[in-house]
Amino acid sequence: MASEDAPSGTSTEWWRVDTATLHSRKQELEVLKRRADAEQNAILAEINSRGVRGCSGHSTLTGLILEDFLVSDKEASDRADRVLALHPGPSIGGDPEPPLAPLTAEAAAEGAIGGSQIDAIIKTLARIPSTVPEEDVRAGEKILVDLARRAGPRQIARVGRRLLDKLDSDGKEPRNEDPKETRPELRFVKHRDGTLGLKARLDLETYARLKSDLDPMAKPHKAIDGVRDSRTQDERYGDAFTDYVRLKTTSRNLPGQAGEATHILVTMSYEDLINDLGEAHLDLVGPISATDARILACDARVRPGVLGTAGEPLDIGRSKRTVSLAQKYALTLRDGGCAFPGCDMPVPRCTAHHIVFWRHHGETKIDNLVLLCSRHHRLIHYSEWKVQIAQDGLPEFTPPGYLDPTGTPRRNTMHLRT
Repeated sequence: MASEDAPSGTSTEWWRVDTATLHSRKQELEVLKRRADAEQNAILAEINSRGVRGCSGHSTLTGLILEDFLVSDKEASDRADRVLALHPGPSIGGDPEPPLAPLTAEAAAEGAIGGSQIDAIIKTLARIPSTVPEEDVRAGEKILVDLARRAGPRQIARVGRRLLDKLDSDGKEPRNEDPKETRPELRFVKHRDGTLGLKARLDLETYARLKSDLDPMAKPHKAIDGVRDSRTQDERYGDAFTDYVRLKTTSRNLPGQAGEATHILVTMSYEDLINDLGEAHLDLVGPISATDARILACDARVRPGVLGTAGEPLDIGRSKRTVSLAQKYALTLRDGGCAFPGCDMPVPRCTAHHIVFWRHHGETKIDNLVLLCSRHHRLIHYSEWKVQIAQDGLPEFTPPGYLDPTGTPRRNTMHLRT
């Protein structure tokens, strides 16, 4: 509680207060700030457990923090790491993933420790080998938490190093100085939580070729008018790889399927298509959400297959169903790249999105189309962001109410239009 002598008005009244009260109040406020941070972290953990993309449209927790709170890349990454370390993770086929640092979370909720102290603790805990018994890990965490109540991150890190030496006296295994020849491997992985991924082992030449192709595509966008690229490095490489695959599969030099260009098939029932319910089936992948099906349907290289109530095919869309070359050129002149505010993604890495969805009989015409990069394409489909064509013929975006209660439309000023 604040001292009765503390002023209740503006900060300019603090000159009236004695020095002891000033010191007391600043400490009280620090505790309040830490408790507020802990409460916010708990909220973010709940959003994460429900699925960040489904709750907000962002692909990762770091991305949500970065864009919603307008912080630096490092701060967003650090804050996301705290949330993931202090709280249980999403349930994967059963019980939730236990937190890395439950005792640290309790001290943070009290307001006893803050961000940099938490970071020092979880950095140490993350390096403890999985072979160390759980009771020893918790005992080590208690030592660090008790220390953090009276010490800063540098001292915590120093004690953490000694703790690691004690828990892992053998240290890291020596590196193999004569590694075997690398045999390239690639696996397509379906995780229990429904996400998809790749696992690869590459030879040096393939690794170098792939990285040299992705590096220029993964560079941060140039800041214009103070608007910077808000993506993390991992997200930039993810977007680069997505675009890389899209560009490579549109090449006429690659082998096709039965004489046709490479394509994939999305199948869903007519009722689910109209009512926005249920799921679709993606060729080579399996079940996907209706929202993901709508995102894929914007791509001219995806064939939508609509089934009747008895499972009979009602319509197999043509791969040239969406945007003609002339329309793509017109969109290039109008949008200049991704039209989402603050994005400078160029035209070749964008897809034409139907503003009125094709399932709602949205027409394939310029005033119903907008260019979006893969990241902002997902955001439009998954979140409450809205897009429309204004009276002057240019696209504008309205943010969700929780980001801007005024509902003021925003435009992209990153591209130079002819």
